Amino acid sequence: MKISSLQEQRYAYQPKLPAMLRGGVAEISVKEGADTQSVADQEKIRALFPNTYGKKEITFEKGVNTSENKKQTVGVILSGGQAPGGHNVICGLYDALKAQSADNQLYGFKGGPSGLIEDDFVIFDDAFINAYRNTGGFDIIGSGRTKLETEEQFAIVEKVCKSHGITALVIIGGDDSNTNAAVLAEYFAAKQAGIQVIGCPKTIDGDLKNEDIECSFGFDTATKTYSEIIGNIERDAKSAKKYWHFVKVMGRSASHVALECALQTQPNVCLISEEVAAKKMSLAQITDILASSVADRAAQGMNYGVALIPEGVVEFVPEFSVLIHEINELLAGARADRFNALPSWEEKYAFIQQGLTAESMAVFAILPQAIQQQLFLERDPHGNVQVSLIESEKLFSAMVKENLAARKAQGTYKGKFSPLHHFLGYEGRCAFPSNFDSDYCYSLGYNAFMLISYGYTGYLSKISNLSEPAESWVAGGMPITKMMNMERRHGEDKPVIKKALVELDGAPFRYFAERREEWRTNTCYVYPGAIQYYGPAEVCDATTVTLALEQGK
Repeated sequence: MKISSLQEQRYAYQPKLPAMLRGGVAEISVKEGADTQSVADQEKIRALFPNTYGKKEITFEKGVNTSENKKQTVGVILSGGQAPGGHNVICGLYDALKAQSADNQLYGFKGGPSGLIEDDFVIFDDAFINAYRNTGGFDIIGSGRTKLETEEQFAIVEKVCKSHGITALVIIGGDDSNTNAAVLAEYFAAKQAGIQVIGCPKTIDGDLKNEDIECSFGFDTATKTYSEIIGNIERDAKSAKKYWHFVKVMGRSASHVALECALQTQPNVCLISEEVAAKKMSLAQITDILASSVADRAAQGMNYGVALIPEGVVEFVPEFSVLIHEINELLAGARADRFNALPSWEEKYAFIQQGLTAESMAVFAILPQAIQQQLFLERDPHGNVQVSLIESEKLFSAMVKENLAARKAQGTYKGKFSPLHHFLGYEGRCAFPSNFDSDYCYSLGYNAFMLISYGYTGYLSKISNLSEPAESWVAGGMPITKMMNMERRHGEDKPVIKKALVELDGAPFRYFAERREEWRTNTCYVYPGAIQYYGPAEVCDATTVTLALEQGK
């Protein structure tokens, strides 16, 4: 007897669509809403996007399809880091395209945006698509981080598309990728090139969202995957009773992942980068928060615990940001060569001491030596400190160790401190998508084709009302320019999609803040376990705690 594997069962899973997208494309009509404007810098964004700015929000509904009935040849790319569900966006796009006409074609450009530039593609068919349904990863065509941002690149993309008869592109990516999609759409509209551009919101970091985009795809699966591991670590900590686990999770620009994992697992401490910045917390203050949890639990005989650390937290510490700036200035130009030529760390340390201000030197001095050296040895091609490489989980555990040693010398701490370190990153980016992400991503792709068929460009595929069952989801689209503002990038003002940070007055953070004091000293761990694909809907189709709280559930 052959026993089916989970993978084989997932191939057969039929993702759920919003009710308005069910029954075939012939029964989907469009309803236009109000005109839109950008989230900020309206006049500047309007000037940069004269052909695509201010378009109406749209919603699909049951009714007669009034779109032009013509053959559709569409191209699709995956852009940026992986996120669970990307394959289903492509599958939903393919199924909708074929539902309109078997003659329609879908080109997948390989390796991300560079595939468009290099004209490296595959034409999808049923057999190809069926091998990737409901699976994790981006291996169906691969991804890449090449930016489409110059007119020379746009001209090449236009030429490649026209050589294949492609009249629409779907760009599946995060905030930068969809910013590029908006710029590309504007270029094509200005030239009347006849090529539409539609984006789909992807990132496990959760920072591509607003009042319209309730959740970026992949966030649900990634945080559930990390939370399973964190729950396992908590159970092990409670069993062994002798280790403090410092767990770093992804999220350099925002702490949505850390907050969601905390809501799911209730660790003893979870740092939130946005709170660190808002309160202008120092490294010493953060360390004291962590050390106090260790000491208070030790006083109860519990020499173990779990702390969650967002990947980018040190960049939110004001004094640390100043230190990094001064280090970059200190090693600019020929001074870097003089520094590198010094034979010993002692001599390099003296060089650093002479070059930093007293305030920054005080911050530098409290860092563990391994981190000090890392700041000066790990540099990017421009000579700047690579902050993302700093092992913040090790940084804080080392500083906590020193803090506890001082407490022990004062007689205020008598416990034992044995730290262990973890970084949860790649483990979640390509996981088998949850039912939520399988359904959501399939709907995003199906919906993207409906936007194309009705002639929209410069729009983001939008599925909302996500805290309800899939049949109650609302499908539509919003102009990408609605999400944009101006930011300073590499010395120039650039139009970019505004990142969504954790809102300190939002329901998810407030829920966390009301409970963290109890979690800090007591053992309140929750063990979510593995993602469930079969069983009661309240288990298998559950959303993240973040989304439920934001929607008042």
